[in-house]
Amino acid sequence: QVQLVESGGGLVQPGGSLRLSCVASESIFSFYIMGWYRQAPGRQRELVVTITNSGTTNYVDSVKGRFAISRDNVKKTVYLQMNSLKPEDTAVYFCNAKRHQFPAPLDYWGQGTQVTVSS
Repeated sequence: QVQLVESGGGLVQPGGSLRLSCVASESIFSFYIMGWYRQAPGRQRELVVTITNSGTTNYVDSVKGRFAISRDNVKKTVYLQMNSLKPEDTAVYFCNAKRHQFPAPLDYWGQGTQVTVSS
């Protein structure tokens, strides 16, 4: 069973930075896409950013220019560097990985890490 373990969340002041990490229990080459989602209280889980095996990224408009996703295939880790954080970025952040399978892709999720932006 694939495991994704997130870390790096915490409390930060507006304008501050955090770096989230997602470590996979197996090679991340086996996933055709990985990404970060977030869920704020009372809201649905939303996509933040994804990255494909070839390095193509897709960011939600609200984080463009502030967040950056990267991957280290050797360490089996995907990172999310978050800069210029705003109170509206407060949420539980989840790592996601998708693997091709017929008839539908397999989805894997981490347990989530809390990010709180507050003064």
